[in-house]
Amino acid sequence: MHAPGIKALAEKLREVGDVTVVAPLREMSAVSHALTISTPLRFEHLEDRTFFVEGTPADCVNLAVGKLLPNPPDIVVSGINRGANVGDDITYSGTVAGAREAAMLGVPSIAVSLATKDEEADYSAAASFAVEIVRTLLDKKEWSRRTFLNVNVPRGKVRGVRVTSQGRRDYWAKVEERVDPRSRVYYWIKQGFSRWEKNGMSDIHALRSHYISVTPLQFDFTNYKALDELASWDLRFNGTK
Repeated sequence: MHAPGIKALAEKLREVGDVTVVAPLREMSAVSHALTISTPLRFEHLEDRTFFVEGTPADCVNLAVGKLLPNPPDIVVSGINRGANVGDDITYSGTVAGAREAAMLGVPSIAVSLATKDEEADYSAAASFAVEIVRTLLDKKEWSRRTFLNVNVPRGKVRGVRVTSQGRRDYWAKVEERVDPRSRVYYWIKQGFSRWEKNGMSDIHALRSHYISVTPLQFDFTNYKALDELASWDLRFNGTK
């Protein structure tokens, strides 16, 4: 809720129109598209047009659109996240999930991330670009409601903007085993090793070249190229146990 990226984004977006902030109470890294459905979902009205929610980014969007706002918003902007959300990491991102949830609800949406882990990061460039792309998207009356934008801004000097595809990588997980003071074993899932595919159109390539990456995403996971092959398997079931 008090993340500097959210504050910087909200302040800058007020140049465009009325802004309502609905944000998680605490950090929600790597929660993906989780929804709170087995426990009560609570929020607190902090001040005018500012709410914090005891839930996930996707919870926040649901609560904002379905309860807190008198009318559906013109646009949802999720972020600014501290750390890039590119390639396969999009799968884990709560920030991207917030934008995805908005798109599923029929609201144009953007996820914005700054490619740094620095706690004293400067969000001004990312916030300024967010304003520009919001203005542009609001003018696009025919923009697909089943598509949302994933924006990643490099740290430091920005050379320009690139329209990109989602990058891919080979990944090896790293799980660290430790022992607590009571001699019980526990584990930390840590960032593992990865090798990114070389692709000049990818989001990760754009960031590494100091360009802002703008990737159009959708929530249809179907691999259409595999449909014919799968059909050729002639899968059958005779109905018996």
